[in-house]
Amino acid sequence: METLIKAPLQRLFQAIAQAQTEADLRQQCMAEVGLYFTAKRWSLYFLDQLPTIDDSTPSMLKKALSLDHNPVLRYLVQHHAAVHDEVILPPGVWQTICPRADHGHVMVGPVVSQGHLVGGIAVTRHRHDANFTAENLADLNALCLHVSTRLAVLRTKPAILKFNCDCLTPREAQIADLVAQGMTNKEIGTELWITENSVKQALKRMFRKLKVASRAEMVAQLAN
Repeated sequence: METLIKAPLQRLFQAIAQAQTEADLRQQCMAEVGLYFTAKRWSLYFLDQLPTIDDSTPSMLKKALSLDHNPVLRYLVQHHAAVHDEVILPPGVWQTICPRADHGHVMVGPVVSQGHLVGGIAVTRHRHDANFTAENLADLNALCLHVSTRLAVLRTKPAILKFNCDCLTPREAQIADLVAQGMTNKEIGTELWITENSVKQALKRMFRKLKVASRAEMVAQLAN
């Protein structure tokens, strides 16, 4: 059986530095992160995009997002530092807190902006797999530093617009660019830090301006 060779950490740093959008960070770079840590599940998430907790929220999700119930999340929020379950808990205790087999071992690291925790990178392994190590923790801290730095750049640099149409505002041109990349309204909202409904309303205005009836027609017309 061929052995999977993990990508060197330097390759991950380069992939993060070359990401042109937040979508690149989420999709391409995070896929590499999952492989690097031989994780079962992994994600780059932002605190303001986590679901609102109310009476309809499943109990397991409520517990996962509760600082009182989840000591790993609590450590991340308090210390802004990477941590895995056995750093703060005796071996095996985490598995009594979280019943999911694919979250048998967890490790999270901080994504920070201007002194504030804005999100994190989370990776998990199956309970039958090996736990994360001190080396894994150091690597995740390094990756989080690079992701935080790259996000700061992406959120401050002006957009390079493919479509330059006098009838569209700069924001509308950004949306048109992302539509051309095949993004959904939800993905566009996440990329531009606006609501999905704001994207829908913007597209309606753009269709009227361009006198088109679909996303495909809009992209075709702007590309000419």
